[in-house]
Amino acid sequence: MNYLLRRGFTLIITLLLISIFTFILFQIIPGDPAMTILGMDAEQGQIEALRSQMNFDLPITQRYLKWMGNVLKGDLGQSIRFSMPVTKLIGSRLSVTLSLAVMAIGIATIVAIPLGILSARVNGKCIDAVISIFTQFGMAIPSFWLGILLMYIFRLKLHWFTQGGYVPWSKSVWGAFWSLLLPAIAIAIPTIAILTRYLRNALLEQLKLDYVRTAYSKGLKERAIIYKHVLKNALIPVVTIMGMIITSVLGGSLLVEQVFALPGLGRLLIASIQYRDFFLIQGMVMYIAFVVILVNFFVDVFYKVIDPRIQMK
Repeated sequence: MNYLLRRGFTLIITLLLISIFTFILFQIIPGDPAMTILGMDAEQGQIEALRSQMNFDLPITQRYLKWMGNVLKGDLGQSIRFSMPVTKLIGSRLSVTLSLAVMAIGIATIVAIPLGILSARVNGKCIDAVISIFTQFGMAIPSFWLGILLMYIFRLKLHWFTQGGYVPWSKSVWGAFWSLLLPAIAIAIPTIAILTRYLRNALLEQLKLDYVRTAYSKGLKERAIIYKHVLKNALIPVVTIMGMIITSVLGGSLLVEQVFALPGLGRLLIASIQYRDFFLIQGMVMYIAFVVILVNFFVDVFYKVIDPRIQMK
């Protein structure tokens, strides 16, 4: 419990520091949000009125305190580009990114763990070489390029997927799944390659240790040794990498969402930067920071689940 309280306190302090840094950064960079909204032809009186409405006529400390007070109430401000609350905007895009992340991570986990185990068991043989080539290919090719390739093959040539963007889950469960499958595979392939290589190397390191030789000397079979003793130790570095991948995907797969025209957080982040939408950028940064910290927290907890000997300090 003490560990959870300490991590909760650390989470709050980290978010507070990120909020201060982000707010100050977007207050000092050039550009006037009021002029961005009203346009270059706006009269000075209109600009001043809007600046006052947005609290830009106040000292930066007061602006931050007002903004932070609203954040604590769940109000991240009003998007300049979309003319709607940032919280509502992020919430509306989150379901797309979250669905995509769950599918991509699910595919990667289902494929990478057996592949990594197989590669370690047949180390140095032909199958290991084939898996090694696949993982090198997967790690070298960017997800957006894979997305374009998958679209060309499965949409344009084989016609297995219809043209068009995202289908909401509320409209059609099967349509939503089908519209997310190709982008999920595009994200999953590099992830599979990374996880497979990490798991293979971690398993090979564990197989050299004394406790494995002891297990063999007791007459245990290789399958039992790997699945009952070696795998849980080898999963610890893999979980670390998995945590980094999850935070990256939940932050919005910028290029993949762009390639497949998915209305997720990645496209929202691009739009916020493109239109200098300060409140939206600040909201997105706070969301991504929260996701990173939260996932790292669960990764630490998962270490303890995998190996109870790990001390949570």
